[in-house]
Amino acid sequence: MTSSEIDNLLWQPSPEAREATAIYRFARQVGHESDLYDWSVQQPDAFWKSVWNECGVVGDMGGTAFVPAATGAGMSTARFFPDASLSIVENFLQQSGSGEALVAMNEAGNRHSRTWDDLRRRVAAIASALEQYGVVAGDRVVAWLPNAIEVVEVMLGAASLGAVFSSASPDFGVNGVLDRFGQIEPKVLVAVDGYRYNGKDFDCLQRLSEIRAGLPTVVATILVNNVSIGEHDRAGYIEYETFVESGAATPVAPKRFAFDHPWYILYSSGTTGVPKCIVHRTGGVLIQHLKEHQLQCNIQVNDRVMYFTTTGWMMWNWLVSVLASGATAILFDGAPTSP
Repeated sequence: MTSSEIDNLLWQPSPEAREATAIYRFARQVGHESDLYDWSVQQPDAFWKSVWNECGVVGDMGGTAFVPAATGAGMSTARFFPDASLSIVENFLQQSGSGEALVAMNEAGNRHSRTWDDLRRRVAAIASALEQYGVVAGDRVVAWLPNAIEVVEVMLGAASLGAVFSSASPDFGVNGVLDRFGQIEPKVLVAVDGYRYNGKDFDCLQRLSEIRAGLPTVVATILVNNVSIGEHDRAGYIEYETFVESGAATPVAPKRFAFDHPWYILYSSGTTGVPKCIVHRTGGVLIQHLKEHQLQCNIQVNDRVMYFTTTGWMMWNWLVSVLASGATAILFDGAPTSP
C-alpha cells in the first residue's frame, strides 16, 4: 500500500477545522506553520519564550529560556529559564469570581464545588495553617486522599509556601503508602477516614494508624471526614475544616520560587522494587502542561475538563493543572461504571 493510499484511509481534518485550532494559530503567529516541531527542537530558546507568552505564564521570565549543556556534559545539565521566578498558585488562581473552579462528584451522585474566590481564600488559609506547624519551603506535605476538592486545596496551600507535595490514593495499602511517603520524610500528612468504590465503603482509619506510626517525621495529621465506618479513636487527628479555619485569620499570600524549585514528587510503578521518587520542578511541569492543554488540547477559559484518575496517578497532576488555563477541573471519585 502506498503512502497516498494510507493517507486516503486516515481521517483528515478540514482546512477550516485545522486552522481553527490553537496550535495552528500559534504556528502561524510565530511564522512556523510548516515546521513548528523542527523549530521547537532547533531553536528552543525562541520556542519556549513564545510558549511562555502565548500561554500567559504569570511570573518573571528572565532574559534566557534555554542554556544548552556544556560540551561533554550530559544533557541533564541543560537549563531552562535559569533566571525565572514564578508561583504555581498565582498561575492556577488567575480567575476570580463566583464561577466554579472545581467540581467534585462521586459514584453516589454527591456533588460539591468550589468557586474561584472560595478556592483562593481557602488556599491562603491552608498555607497559613501549614506555617503554624513549621512548614517552610522544601518541606514535604503529603496527602492520602481521594480525588476530591481537599487534595487540590492542600497541594496549592503547600505550593504557596514552596513546600513539596506528594499524593497517594486511599486504596493503597499500608506498605504501598509507606514505600512512597517513607522515603521523603513528610512534615504534614492529610488523610481521609474512608472512601467508597463500586458501591462498597472502605475504612481507612485502621490503616492510617499504621501509616502514621511509620512516618516519624510527621508533626500533624489532618483528617478529612468522607465515609465514616464503625467506631475508631480519632485522638491525635486534626479535623480538616478546623485546620483550614485555624489559618483563615492570617492568610498567607503565595511566594514565587525559581523555575527549578521542586513542586511535587511522583513515583515509579514499583514493579522492580520500592517505587523510585521522581521530583517534578515548578516551572518545567507548569509550562509543559500549559502547552499541552492550550495548544494541543484546545482547552480555553471556562472550559470543563475531566480525566478519570486517582490521586496516585500522574494524570491527576495533569488534570488539576487545567486551572492554570482558567478551566474548571471536574474531579470524580469512585468506580466509573457503578451502578
